[in-house]
Order: sequence, then C-alpha cells, then structure tokens
Amino acid sequence: MTPLDEEIPMTHAEWPLYEVFIRSKQGLAHRHVGSLHAADDQMALENARDAYTRRNEGCSIWVVQSCHLIASQPEDRAAFFDPSDDKIYRHPTFYTIPDGIKNM
Repeated sequence: MTPLDEEIPMTHAEWPLYEVFIRSKQGLAHRHVGSLHAADDQMALENARDAYTRRNEGCSIWVVQSCHLIASQPEDRAAFFDPSDDKIYRHPTFYTIPDGIKNM
C-alpha cells in the first residue's frame, strides 16, 4: 500500500458485503436474515444490530464477509452427502439422548 492509497478512503460502494445471522431469544441456532455493506467488522456488527434487531428480538449476531463463505452446490448433493450413508455413527438416530438433555 502506498501513502497515496492511505489518503483515499473507500467509497460506500467499495465496502465489503457482509452476511448477517441472528439468533432469536427462543432459538437455538442462528438464522440468515440478510446482507449489508460495511467498512469493517465492527461497523458491520453495529449496522446489523441497528438494521435487523430493531424490536429487540435477537440475543446474538454473527456477521461474516460474504467472500469468506464457502458452500456446496445442490447439483453436487449425491457426491457430497452420499458417502456418509455408510457411517451410521454420523446419524443422530445412532445415539440415545440422556434424560436430562433438553432442546433436542
């Protein structure tokens, strides 16, 4: 980075895209709720709070830059998921749930 680069701030259009995940107060998992642009991670977290939890419905927020997400494709389902069929220990039905465990 040259000194000239440091003097030129990023424009709003150049800010990275972040994906936002919210965990509701009654929920056990985070759910994707939308996307936003932000200059940095902290701004993304604060903007996500302001935009997606206005009615105080969330208890946890995750933000991640979209460029860091990696996903499988639906057309690759057979090759990607079928190898687990021969490993029954990977299926939840293989295990018994103890009596004291809740929310499962």
